Amino acid sequence: MFGILEDQEDKKYTTKIDAPIYEPKNLKPHILELYDNQKTKRLIREIDQSGLPIEEKMFLVDSARRHTIFNYEKIADYYANASKDMQQMMERSGLVIIDFEKAIEYGYVKICEDIKNQYLEEYGE
Repeated sequence: MFGILEDQEDKKYTTKIDAPIYEPKNLKPHILELYDNQKTKRLIREIDQSGLPIEEKMFLVDSARRHTIFNYEKIADYYANASKDMQQMMERSGLVIIDFEKAIEYGYVKICEDIKNQYLEEYGE
């Protein structure tokens, strides 16, 4: 009885990894369509108007930026139609992940050497 349940649980997981592939549109969206920073701007206004010391304001302003909402589908469309310089900066900022090697190079993917070796052993290069 328990063996059947264990077998069923094993089957619901897979080692197959398929990265999503997005096909960009030919239209370049306006830069303002890539993000919504209304909440960010409101928080920064409140911080600026506060009587807090400058160091605390700087910290709060930096933390307020995390409230900006990014539209990654539009970002991908923009990237596909951007200059090479802009594309490189978007890659460095992690707005798009072009390939696994660049993701590692830019520090967005951290791989333990053991995991990497195990993967290569199982799937080859």
